[in-house]
Amino acid sequence: MARIIGGIAVSHTPTIGFAVDHDKQSEAAWAPIFASFEPIKNWLEQNKPDVLFYIFNDHVTSFFFDHYSAFALGVDDHYDVADEGGGKRDLPAIGGHAALSRHIGQSLMADEFDMAFFRDKPIDHGLFSPMSALMSFQDGWPVQIVPLQVGVLQFPIPSARRCYKLGQALRRAIESFPEDLSVAIVATGGVSHQVHGERCGFNNPEWDAQFLDMFVNDPERLTDITQAEYATLGGMEGSEVITWLIMRGALCANVVKLHQDYYLPSMTGIATLLLQNQAQDVSVTALERHRQHMGQQLAGIELLEGTYPFDLERSHKGYRLNRFLHQLIKPTWRQRFLDAPELLFEEHELTIEERRLVTERDWQGLIRYGAIFFLLEKLGAVVGVSNLHIYSAMKGMTLEAFQQTRNQQVTYSVAGKR
Repeated sequence: MARIIGGIAVSHTPTIGFAVDHDKQSEAAWAPIFASFEPIKNWLEQNKPDVLFYIFNDHVTSFFFDHYSAFALGVDDHYDVADEGGGKRDLPAIGGHAALSRHIGQSLMADEFDMAFFRDKPIDHGLFSPMSALMSFQDGWPVQIVPLQVGVLQFPIPSARRCYKLGQALRRAIESFPEDLSVAIVATGGVSHQVHGERCGFNNPEWDAQFLDMFVNDPERLTDITQAEYATLGGMEGSEVITWLIMRGALCANVVKLHQDYYLPSMTGIATLLLQNQAQDVSVTALERHRQHMGQQLAGIELLEGTYPFDLERSHKGYRLNRFLHQLIKPTWRQRFLDAPELLFEEHELTIEERRLVTERDWQGLIRYGAIFFLLEKLGAVVGVSNLHIYSAMKGMTLEAFQQTRNQQVTYSVAGKR
C-alpha cells in the first residue's frame, strides 16, 4: 500500500523563485530563506518520496473566477510552469502520478467531498516557487506530484475545520492505494501577510509562532478559528494557512518535529516545518473495506449491458479525443474541420485509431473508446447527422427501425442555426 512518510509546510512567496532564478541564494536578504530550506532538502534527498501530494493555492493565473472551485485536484500526467505576467520561469514541467490522483479523487468523493478535477492547467508560484528551492530540477524533477488547488481568494471559502477533515479523508485515500508508494504531503502558503488595501504590509510574528506550535501539538484547536479571526491575527492573505490543516489532518496525531524555522524579510513571514509521520500500518481488512466504500455508488454498474460510465479512468483515456471534439463549439474550428480534417488530426496529434473513429463516424466505437456522448452530438451537428441517427447507430439499428421504438418519430440535433 502507499505510505505517508511525512509532512512539509513552507511559504510559497514569489521571492523564493526570484532568488533562485537570479542566483541570490547567498545574498544577505535571501540567505536565511535557503538556510531554512536546507534540512527539508536533505530530508527529501535521503527519503526519496515517490510522490508529493502538493497543496497550494493559485494566484488568479490558471484558475479564474468564471469557474472557481473550493478543492480542485489535478489528474494529469504532467504540469507545466505558468506564465504569471513576466514570462515563464526556466523550469521543466513536472510529472503527475495520474493513477494515484484518480484513486484519491474517487476516495474523496466517496467521503462526500465535492471535488473538481483539472488537466491542461499550468501551475504558478504557489507550487513552483518553493519546489525550485527544495529539489534539483536541472535534469528533470526527481519526483511526481498530485496537486490540490484550494480556492481561498473568493469568499465563501472552505473553513479551517473542513480543510482538516479533508486531510483526514486524504489519509484514508492514500493508504488505500494498492501500489507500494512513499508519499510526502506538502502544504504551502502563509504565514502572516496582507498584500492589499491600507493594511498592506501587516505581519504578526507572535501569531505565526503560536500557529506553528498549535499546528504541531494541538491542530484541532486551529479548526475552531473563523476566517475573520485568521485574517485579524495573520492578515487577509495570511489566512490561506488554513490549507496547511489539510496536511496536518493527513498525518497521525503524534508526529515528530524534525525542523522548524521562521524569517520575516519583507512582506510575508516565511516559515518552514518538517514533520515525520508516526502512523502504524493499517490492517488489510480496513483497507479493503475502504476500497469497497469507494466503489459503492457504482457497484453493479458493470451488469448493465451497453453502459459505459464516464469515470476518471475513461476520461483520462479519452481526454485527447474529447478535447479535439470540444473545439467544435468554435465556428472557425468547425470550418477547418469540414475543409481539411487531416490537418487538424495532425496538429492535435490524434492517434490512427482516433482519426479512424472520427472519420468513419463510428459512434459506438467512439463511446467505447472514451468519448462522451455530449461531444458526439456536437460532431453530429457539424457533419449533418441528427441525434437520432447516432442513437440508432449505437443500437445497431436502422433509423427507421429505431424510430419504431419511440413514441414520436422525430429527428433533431442540438439547437443552432445549422
